[in-house]
Amino acid sequence: MGAKIHTTLRVDEKNYKEAKEILERLGLNVSQAFNIFIAMIKETRGLPFEVKIPNKETQKVIKEARKGDNLIEIENLNELKKITED
Repeated sequence: MGAKIHTTLRVDEKNYKEAKEILERLGLNVSQAFNIFIAMIKETRGLPFEVKIPNKETQKVIKEARKGDNLIEIENLNELKKITED
């Protein structure tokens, strides 16, 4: 691995804290996750995911989910399969 550099990023505090908690559950710190992200940009020669604005229906569902509306609790994968087959 090459030389390390120190950099400063400006990010939304709430998003940072939520992402940091998720990364900790995955066994990663922010620096490690950022290094993975940078490596994937290099590997894919661009962003490692598609960037697009969700359509109106998807935006509505996202808003509802963030509010906790219209959510279904599922205990296991078999239950999810049963719901999606109906």
